[in-house]
Amino acid sequence: MYDIIIIGAGPAGLTAAIYARRASKSVLVLEALSYGGQIINTPDIENYPAVPHVSGFDFATKVYQQAEALGAEFVFEKAVGIKDSGSTKTVVTTENEYECKAVIIATGSENRKLGLDDEEKLVGRGVSYCATCDGAFYRGKKVAVVGGGNTALEDALYLADIAETVYLIHRRDAFRGDEATVTSLKQRDNVKFVFNSTVTKLIADKRLTSIEVTNKNGEADTIEVNGLFVAVGRIPENQNFAELIKLDEAGYVTAGEDCETNVAGIFAAGDNRTKSVRQLVTAAADGAVAATAAVKFADSLR
Repeated sequence: MYDIIIIGAGPAGLTAAIYARRASKSVLVLEALSYGGQIINTPDIENYPAVPHVSGFDFATKVYQQAEALGAEFVFEKAVGIKDSGSTKTVVTTENEYECKAVIIATGSENRKLGLDDEEKLVGRGVSYCATCDGAFYRGKKVAVVGGGNTALEDALYLADIAETVYLIHRRDAFRGDEATVTSLKQRDNVKFVFNSTVTKLIADKRLTSIEVTNKNGEADTIEVNGLFVAVGRIPENQNFAELIKLDEAGYVTAGEDCETNVAGIFAAGDNRTKSVRQLVTAAADGAVAATAAVKFADSLR
């Protein structure tokens, strides 16, 4: 019987483990793949307070080692469900079942990909899924943003203050995002709209050099860019818990800044919960908040 089980060893889950262990709780962290989550694919982190420059892998490794040194246990098995018995919870994995008093779901979310050849290989070499993370690397350069929702619009507006030219590519003839943001983009001379089109090919020489864009009539054109920012949505990793935990229409756990779900003793932390800002620093903050709440819940069962 553990005090707290944390599902996911990304920044939120690892931070939660640190805070829970510092509160002298027994902690088990379950991870399907490897510690670190999506952040390990980020070549450079430059927006985390007090850490001006670090690779995602190095950052994740340091946080993992910190949690492990404090006594958190790690088991690399995929969690596929949670059983709620009121005072106790049982986390079911593909191989075992583990009991605890409180659960923190920190499974994160995955960027929706375009599905193009070499897309994964070019991450950090011209392809990015986070404008606020990587935009500064493209100061004075040409970039493109793909998408039609608020994230794509906000990314384009953010990049317009940094890049020489921003191409905003959308598969339809109108955006799904806020009209006020669209109006602001139309007022920027360096923002070029490319409607009724999709990115069909990435062209690179070690780094991205241009993209092929095909319109609805099947006509292809090549646009020279140094960076491509993909903003076509994210996929939260919550479906295994959908029968117990309330999710919104997009599949995110319905939980506010207190990280509390609809089930007492089960908390959500990081990119898999409903929130407006999904960044490394907010994932860490969620981990601290969720762990503090989980510790309090576990203590209430004494």
